[in-house]
Amino acid sequence: MENNANLFTIDPGHSAVGFSVRHLMITNVRGEFEKFSGTITYDAIRPETTRIEATIDVASVDTRQAQRDSDLRGELFFDVAHHPTMTFVSKSARSVGPRAVDVVGALTIRGVTHDVTLAVRDISDVTTDMRGGKRIGATATASMKRSDYSMTWNKALDAGGVVVGDVVTIALEASLLQTT
Repeated sequence: MENNANLFTIDPGHSAVGFSVRHLMITNVRGEFEKFSGTITYDAIRPETTRIEATIDVASVDTRQAQRDSDLRGELFFDVAHHPTMTFVSKSARSVGPRAVDVVGALTIRGVTHDVTLAVRDISDVTTDMRGGKRIGATATASMKRSDYSMTWNKALDAGGVVVGDVVTIALEASLLQTT
């Protein structure tokens, strides 16, 4: 079978890495990371050959609330002084339909690594941008438990429940620029 795989890099100016987590058992708090990079190898004919490597600068966390961001950078959560980045390195991929791939990879946060499944959807066809670059786009989601990564701080609420939920939903919007 012909190999049509192409290497793409994440365009951070046109992409977003966000997350949400339950707060006070009543709502989800959302945040983003401002600094990230990564490469993706993708072949529309053989999506099972998809490979992803990404790095996120956790100090770039932004929840639109300075004190919360400071807490997240501290040793109870991301501990950026000792673990300045989180990484995702794919291990396998499986086509789950048109323009859809599930990518299993090693997610490392705070020096702890667990496999997570990144559900990549709405993968676009290659298109040419205004400057002649070749691009694709996609959305992706995953969930993980923060306690699996040694982020266990919490406080019980008088009415029951806890301040911070354990399950974190990750949401990505990616614009990818072809490099080969």
